[in-house]
Amino acid sequence: MRVRFPVSATTKATTLTCAAVCAAFLAACHPAAQPVAVPATPAASGAAAPAGLGRVNHLVVIFLENRSFDNLYGQFAGADGLDAAAHAAPQADANGTLYTTLPQANGSPFPTTLPNAPFDMSPYTPPTVPTRDLVHRFYQEQMQINGGKMDRFVAVSDAKGQVLGHYRTDDLPVAQEAKQYTLCDRFFHSAFGGSFFNHFFLVATAPPVFPNATRGVAVLDSTGRMVKDGFITPDGYVINTAFTINTPHPANAPRENLVPNQTMPNIGDRMTEGNVSWAWYSEGWDDALAGHPDSAFQFHHQPFAYFANYADGTQAKKDHLKDEKEFFAAAAAGTLPQVSFVKPMDMHNEHAGEVDIMSGERHVIELINAVRNGPNWKDAAIIIAYDENGGWWDHVAPPVIDRWGPGTRIPAIVISPFAKKGYIDHTQYETASILATIEKRWGVKPVGTRDAHATNMGNAFEGQ
Repeated sequence: MRVRFPVSATTKATTLTCAAVCAAFLAACHPAAQPVAVPATPAASGAAAPAGLGRVNHLVVIFLENRSFDNLYGQFAGADGLDAAAHAAPQADANGTLYTTLPQANGSPFPTTLPNAPFDMSPYTPPTVPTRDLVHRFYQEQMQINGGKMDRFVAVSDAKGQVLGHYRTDDLPVAQEAKQYTLCDRFFHSAFGGSFFNHFFLVATAPPVFPNATRGVAVLDSTGRMVKDGFITPDGYVINTAFTINTPHPANAPRENLVPNQTMPNIGDRMTEGNVSWAWYSEGWDDALAGHPDSAFQFHHQPFAYFANYADGTQAKKDHLKDEKEFFAAAAAGTLPQVSFVKPMDMHNEHAGEVDIMSGERHVIELINAVRNGPNWKDAAIIIAYDENGGWWDHVAPPVIDRWGPGTRIPAIVISPFAKKGYIDHTQYETASILATIEKRWGVKPVGTRDAHATNMGNAFEGQ
């Protein structure tokens, strides 16, 4: 989810329009009010690591932005992609009437004559040309999923028919890496909505809390339908973009809107407790801390900065929250920690909007090569995943776990000397599976129920 300040009148109007659409559709949204029972699993602590995963001593997680599986990998040979999508439900309007052709937003490069089906964007916006951003928020995604029908993406989106667009998979450099290693085609982002919420689930598998908030609270009617959108639920959970009280945050963000320090467990705490070395490497971090952030730096993509244990002035913040340039240096020197999270800025993370996707693909290849050409490659693994779908459609209905998600299917790739080669992993994963993988490999305690019950990604490795 992209954030720019100040908010324009156009953006305000879009938000109001989206809220009105939400009120019309929420009754048919994804059923996620109550958690489902999940069988108990053995605690990660003390469990034997799988043979392949057990050889990994350096795990690198590259966390990208806002793409559904079908949007990027729908044409990947052998995967559950666009060929299977031919049997998916077509898109319907607010009344359930099927579109004859795909409606398009004003100024769209896509013609209004496109049939109601997935379409190749390349003739109109090749991967070297940016598309517009798409709405991707907590309540809206549930309405788009529509109880698993996946048929209201066009109706709820401000980008209209663009949501069914896809790239030619063979045009993407990272897809060539996926062909050599393991592609996961059943990986879902853990929480409905946007980047902020899913970054939180990446590190804590739980929503942040904002007790006694006075602004930005969503309003629901007696049936649970959204009347007015907001970044906080009526019961005090932060679900959409918000900024931490710590630095860095936007200089003009109202103080009363800044999220207070969080104290729930997170994977950083667990790794520190287990003597597992780790760092969160964020492109542009040093400049943001110094008070002159790059325009492409996203404050809400820095989840550890929201926690009391990594608050301003703490040694842990200095030790673990670093600039991406330090990742490149550590990879070259062979001094990578046991676990590295890498977060590129918007210009390099494939986010729809002002920057083309190919710029992000090239940066990911640079990150991969930094590890592959360094001394740590011999016992390293790279997981490439996307924070959420960014509003793009996918034909596979997500599983139902609890009130928060999971959301739409996203791409995930495992690259390692120990990864299965030329393999498509059909195992059901979610964002919390990344934490489950860390916990399984290094025997650290889960941070919550989601990662405790999530399937770790050991099946992507040889010897399983």
